[in-house]
Formats: sequence, C-alpha cells, structure tokens
Amino acid sequence: MGRLWDKYMGTLRPDGAATVLSEPELRAALLALNGTDVPFGVRGAGGEGADLVAEWRVMEPATGSGMSRRQVERTFKIWMRLLPGEREVRAVDEQWAVTRAGSPPGRTVRREHGRGPIRHARKEWTRERGPDGRHRLVETFRLNTRDMKDPLRNTVVDAGWTWRGAHKP
Repeated sequence: MGRLWDKYMGTLRPDGAATVLSEPELRAALLALNGTDVPFGVRGAGGEGADLVAEWRVMEPATGSGMSRRQVERTFKIWMRLLPGEREVRAVDEQWAVTRAGSPPGRTVRREHGRGPIRHARKEWTRERGPDGRHRLVETFRLNTRDMKDPLRNTVVDAGWTWRGAHKP
C-alpha cells in the first residue's frame, strides 16, 4: 500500500538530475515565494510543531439572498517540517471554514476543521453582455488549493528534496 498511500498523501520525489540544496537554502527558497505572485504567505512556524507554515485566507462570495444569504471564510495552512538527514519535507494540510449567515449580519452558523490532504476547488461565473452584444460567461471567483500546494511542492522537489504528505508535522 506504500505507493498508493504516497499518491493519496501527495508525496512527490525529485528526479535524479535535481541539484540538492542545503536546509538553509531550501528554507530561503520557500520563504522567497512570498515575493512572487502567489495567493499565500510563507513564514516561520515559531515553535508550533513545524519549521515553516504557508497560509492562505479566502473569503468566498456570498450565496443566497435575504435571510438565507451565506458567506464562507476559509483558511488553508500547510505545516512543513524540514528533515535534512532524509532530505525530506513533511507537510500537513489543515483547513478551517467559518460560515456566516444573514440575520443578524455576520452571525456564525457553522465551523469546520479538517486535517490531511485537502483538495478544494470552486469557480463562479456571471453572465454579461460582451462588446459584440452577445451574452458570455465571465469568471468572477476562482479558488483551487493547488495554487498553494503546487509552488511549495515544486520548490521542494526542484531543490532535490522529497515532499511527503503526513498527518502530523
């Protein structure tokens, strides 16, 4: 069940041609993602059971109308522990979701928490009239957790390290 479990957990190994970076160089490369065009931030974990944490907060557009109007605020975190002896980064995904409803405004109606491999994607479109007068769909909201996980995993694998999904950092 090893390879199947690795696939489920999102484990990714470098190819033999990758140049192996030291732990400080890998840490610097992961922190350097902050300066790029990514929707999340990477910071030191500050003794929270990991070395680094990537965090992304998203406010999804409200759905429904009137009393049944609901809005979801999501926080995605990836906790990373760097293991230089094994040239491996152990990563734990975590998600919080808070759903707020209409009356009174901002009233919390549900809280959710999940840990383990998180895959979440959502898109929304609206119909608009284009310059030629024809109706078309225009994307108004896009959320995909791969936009967070892929840059982190690619940075680790390009550094010659293994990215291993785990339940505990």
